[in-house]
Amino acid sequence: MTANDDEKFMRLALAEAQEAALRDEVPIGAVIVCQGRVIARGHNLTETLTDVTAHAEMQAITSAASFLGGKYLTDCTLYVTVEPCLMCAGALAWSQISRVVYGAPDDKRGFHTYCNSPFHKKTTITAGILADECAKLMTDFFKKKR
Repeated sequence: MTANDDEKFMRLALAEAQEAALRDEVPIGAVIVCQGRVIARGHNLTETLTDVTAHAEMQAITSAASFLGGKYLTDCTLYVTVEPCLMCAGALAWSQISRVVYGAPDDKRGFHTYCNSPFHKKTTITAGILADECAKLMTDFFKKKR
């Protein structure tokens, strides 16, 4: 994948995050790409489903596994607008996803506040893709809430 590909797919994750915001959900969006093709999308649904585990990443993981017909997401890349929490990072580790790309860091609940890398040993991490746009979406959402 090139930097242009990373930005292209992160923009799709941003569109998912915007959909979450329209539903009054915390605006985090995710897409999973396999062989250059989007195979799954997700955004936060914790309020809609009254489920603390209904994070964007979890929605996308479930959808991708269903699409592929198996639980492992090797040869796939997750694009997510905000650094995954420890729960999502653990699920991504179990899925054996090849790569995780995120936009904005999460200094309160992101995985890095708990450990360096909870991911599968073969998973590569790329941080900071469209970070400012991803962070602005979160900041604007919470400003409206206050």
